Amino acid sequence: MRRVQGLLGVVALFGLWWLLAATVFAGGGAVPTPWAVLASMGADGWAFYGPNLSATLSAGVQGFLWGNGLAIGVALLVLLVPRLEAVATQLAVISYCIPLLAIGPIVLVVFGGDATVVFLAAISVFFTTLIGALLGLRSADRAGLDLITVYGGGRLARLRYVQIVSALPSTFAGLKISAPSALLGAIIGEYLGSNDQGLGVSLMISQQQFQVPRTWGLALVAGLVAGLGYAVVALVARLVTPWSRGETQ
Repeated sequence: MRRVQGLLGVVALFGLWWLLAATVFAGGGAVPTPWAVLASMGADGWAFYGPNLSATLSAGVQGFLWGNGLAIGVALLVLLVPRLEAVATQLAVISYCIPLLAIGPIVLVVFGGDATVVFLAAISVFFTTLIGALLGLRSADRAGLDLITVYGGGRLARLRYVQIVSALPSTFAGLKISAPSALLGAIIGEYLGSNDQGLGVSLMISQQQFQVPRTWGLALVAGLVAGLGYAVVALVARLVTPWSRGETQ
């Protein structure tokens, strides 16, 4: 039922897009019809979208892995050394509050090139995953922790057999949000001019050259890829944590 509702929502969104392009924004050129955008995408073809999409995906995936890996590592460290919680939380909040457009130029000057794109993608996902992992690790069943202690297990044993398992659902919830965020961070990094290829670079050039249908096509591709990233992580979560949906293992 949810899939049908989602499909109907997409159809309604495209219908509204076409209606606005054909009525309110007709003749202005700022909002092309969906058909005009698809025609532009077909004319550009894979020769245009392939290299740009590959560049952005490569940086986005690297940032996704680095940012989430660091967030999960910090969450585990905080659990083992509770005194570090205040520092880790403050760093996470700072990373979340600093606008990427503000820190981007600084990172570009310091690191330059592809490192800026990866860095912005990584910092885009750090806060969400860290908070999800911390909440999950702390939601461990008290009886399970006591049982491990009774059988002689220490802090690492409780972490391995109880807390990590309990943390998986909320951690995957953070990872699902992180997938589109990593792509957004990578596009912003490219948009700042730190790379010579990618969806962000192409968006900037298309805007400067007033290639409206191409600009909309690039935005559409970016949205589809972001949604696909979310769906892939959600599928992995369904396979790894079936109990979180009330299913039996």
